[in-house]
Amino acid sequence: MKAIVLAGGYATRLWPITKHRPKMFLPVGDTTVIDTVFEDLEADDRISEVYVSTNERFADEFTTYIAEGEFEKPTLSVEETTDEDEKFGVVGALAQLIDREGVEEDLVVVAGDNLISFDVSEFVDFFEAKGTPAIAAYDVGSKERARSYGLVELDGDRVVDFQEKPDDPKSTLVSIACYAFPADTLPLFEEYLDAGENPDEPGWFIQWMQARQPVHAFTFDGAWFDIGTPESYLDAVAWHLDGDNRVHPNATVENVELRGNVHVMAGADVADSTLERTVVFPNATIRDADVRGSIIDEETRIENLDLADALIGAHSTMTNGDDSSE
Repeated sequence: MKAIVLAGGYATRLWPITKHRPKMFLPVGDTTVIDTVFEDLEADDRISEVYVSTNERFADEFTTYIAEGEFEKPTLSVEETTDEDEKFGVVGALAQLIDREGVEEDLVVVAGDNLISFDVSEFVDFFEAKGTPAIAAYDVGSKERARSYGLVELDGDRVVDFQEKPDDPKSTLVSIACYAFPADTLPLFEEYLDAGENPDEPGWFIQWMQARQPVHAFTFDGAWFDIGTPESYLDAVAWHLDGDNRVHPNATVENVELRGNVHVMAGADVADSTLERTVVFPNATIRDADVRGSIIDEETRIENLDLADALIGAHSTMTNGDDSSE
């Protein structure tokens, strides 16, 4: 069995934080988003190789990250795009990778920006037991949120209807970016694309497939975060910290009120300030500031400011409302 970790997005909604780093490298506690996926796949002996599908812009970063990481299975497979406008969609990227790498085995596909509370091996167990294409599904608890995803209707655990991003969701059970495909279904990717179907979202492919053959859904409780916005990233950090704060031993925090779900990383220097629901990257400096719901990138200086819901890029200086970035 092979696995693909999707890591080809440009995460423009998280710019400037992700302008020069893949969003999968964003820290959540002591690890990163993508490492939580790598860890599950590394531990499952049924999976022999993990292809990391990314774009040409971030290829060098992923090459270094994989080489320096602790995991043996990941190998890089590069999409031929360098810009958001050039993307040919997730389904197109999967079809290209399957052809490029000569994948002919059962295949598990997981988004590298997914933070999920179940172990991927549980999903693989379910997939093997059913012997059909499988998806993971989660109740987001809100019809407004459900409009942004693929809506799943089940009879038991069999998918009987699938609607990608419906305007009027009938339920709140949605498909997350975790899929599995038997080897004999892999040619369907090319068949789907050759028919002129939507190459962008995998949900369209699942909807097309479900109309032609059985598809089953693995449902789970717990937590799931689709990390594509500042809010979802901070939600994931807050879930991990569970109301606590994390200050790296090599950070300096003096006369600071930490109100919860704050992560201060190595080398950061914070003084005479209040922080709440905020991530402070390495070697940032914060003085006499009130910072809430914000992400402060590395080598940044914040002084005498009240910030809320802010994304401050690396190597910036912000003092008394004057923002000058290098």
